[in-house]
Amino acid sequence: MAFRPCSSSLSHFVLLLSLLSLFLSHLSRFHVFADSHFEGFDAEDEDDADADESLIHTLRSPPLTQSNPDPDPDPASQVPEPTHVSSEPPSRTSNSDLPKPSSTSFEYWDEDEFEGLPVEQPPEGEASKNAENATPSSTADPKASPKPIAATASRSYTVEIVCGSFLIVFIINYFTGKRENENIALAWATKFASKDSIFDKNFSLLGVGEGDDSPLLLKEGQNVFKFYASGRRYCQGLLATMELKSRHDLISRLYNLVVPCNDEISFEVYMNEEAMDHVVFAVAKKKLAKWMQKEVRDLQRFANLVSPPTGRKWAAEDLAVISESKEVASDLITEVVLEQVFGDKAFEKFGKGFISMHFSDQHPGTHKKMLLFKFAIPDANNMADMNRLVALVPYYIDLIGRYKLSTQARSKTEATRLKVAQEAHKELQNARQEALQRKKAERKKLLEEAEAKLSAEAVRKREAKEKARQMKKAMPKVKMTRAH
Repeated sequence: MAFRPCSSSLSHFVLLLSLLSLFLSHLSRFHVFADSHFEGFDAEDEDDADADESLIHTLRSPPLTQSNPDPDPDPASQVPEPTHVSSEPPSRTSNSDLPKPSSTSFEYWDEDEFEGLPVEQPPEGEASKNAENATPSSTADPKASPKPIAATASRSYTVEIVCGSFLIVFIINYFTGKRENENIALAWATKFASKDSIFDKNFSLLGVGEGDDSPLLLKEGQNVFKFYASGRRYCQGLLATMELKSRHDLISRLYNLVVPCNDEISFEVYMNEEAMDHVVFAVAKKKLAKWMQKEVRDLQRFANLVSPPTGRKWAAEDLAVISESKEVASDLITEVVLEQVFGDKAFEKFGKGFISMHFSDQHPGTHKKMLLFKFAIPDANNMADMNRLVALVPYYIDLIGRYKLSTQARSKTEATRLKVAQEAHKELQNARQEALQRKKAERKKLLEEAEAKLSAEAVRKREAKEKARQMKKAMPKVKMTRAH
């Protein structure tokens, strides 16, 4: 066998070491095979063979070690087995068949040698712990990783399901609420505006059209319906506006569960100019009456709360009367009204839907003389509960149309109206003066800003021109006459 010479001394040295190691290994094996048949030297020969075998294994590359997942048996209970030397020549085996390097192999190694060092194995306790820690990760189910994704997907679907359910409920509530409001409005029109009803008997024209087939109600919204009637003495017409709950709106329906409210109807009666005298009068529940007296313009200027008179029946304790004079209040709170609605017993039974009643010849708006009524609407099946309340409308139209003040009361009301008119005129003049002052201030500010932008030469010329104009104005005027 021919070897290729190396150029460096280091490669020669490594080659010599390898040859020497091979020679020693073969020599030791031959010595074991030759002397193994002598008697009395078996034990020593076996020890020498074990030492030589360990030396051989240490010279080879360290075997690969693999941790055993099964727990090792108790080291105290194990008995080391003697090493058996085979008579057959050694053959190349896999790394798993090689014996594990022991701590005694370090006795045959030089500390300066770095190649082929055996791998130091951890103690059995640490190896078992590492195996236990590594086992779950190695044996983990690959299907377990998508669990977070499934959880997030389920959460996203939950949000979508909730939103879809809310939308479905909203749509269903829209149509059902719309139908409920229509049923209430039609029930009211059937009860009070159909043939031989109270409005049919007191007005010649009902509905928004001129023909017989014209609709009675005008729908302006899902919860707003209007009814118009005309053709009666003392008034130009009547407009009824029904403002029902927003049953078609799910949010409003939920809000009404927390803050209850009622379906309401308001009547506006437009009186003729010559049919209504100087009257400012109102009846409402006490809390609402106080608010009306402070906030409603005509009641604030002309009327005050009227205390119950002595010696006669008056409105129920829950009601308050606001009037320009006690004479007007006494004349409009009649015995018929007290027996039908406003008396203590009658109001407790029939006045649950009453909210307010307001008459004024000084109403703010295009129509000065108006009668206003506001009632609560019951359910569609209980429309008969407001028969007496609706009957107040034609009753007061006739009463106000025929009513005339006494001379003393009329003089007081005229003086009050004259005073209020003067105050209103004064307020109007003050508002005009303030508007003029504001315009002058704005004009002056604009001129000052324009002068600030002018150059010095332009300012000098402007001042000279203004000075010449003032001097010309101050000169005496001379009248020229033609001499004959």
